[in-house]
Amino acid sequence: MAFTKEEKKQLVAQYEEWLRKSRAVVFLDYKKMNMKTIEGLRARAREVGAELHVTKNTLLKMALEQAEYADISQLEGTTLCAFAFEDAPALAKVIQEAVKETKEEIFKIKMGYLDSQLISDAQVKALADLPPLPVMRAMLLGTLLAPASKLVRTLAEPGRQIAAVIKAKSEQEAVPA
Repeated sequence: MAFTKEEKKQLVAQYEEWLRKSRAVVFLDYKKMNMKTIEGLRARAREVGAELHVTKNTLLKMALEQAEYADISQLEGTTLCAFAFEDAPALAKVIQEAVKETKEEIFKIKMGYLDSQLISDAQVKALADLPPLPVMRAMLLGTLLAPASKLVRTLAEPGRQIAAVIKAKSEQEAVPA
């Protein structure tokens, strides 16, 4: 399908907008994928706040250059782009699960970008192993609050001990001999 110059400009602008909005981008080789598989993967990606698009490499390279992304020389062959607009590890997890399900027979990870920094397919797989964003936030919050709660317990301990002594003394006096 041939595009006019104006359509190509619009596509480049659309790709550039997606690149600027996304926290991570993953490029997949989809030579052996059929539309049913792509639509299933798109549905799973939408659940985690991401989008998948079949792109034209030359137009995508132009958008990557305009968005000031690092090395773009590895874009060859058919490309399916996954844009993570919310949670990069969640998208990587969806892609990694799909790769495992198909045993890399249908598609494979080419490379990706995390905050406009080039990452390899191995790094995309490592990103998939990270916990989801809410879990990471909870872990960070727990780490930050641990010293404060320990300080509160330490400061409250002498008062608790005094209260225990007074209670024991009052119970001892209340018991008739």
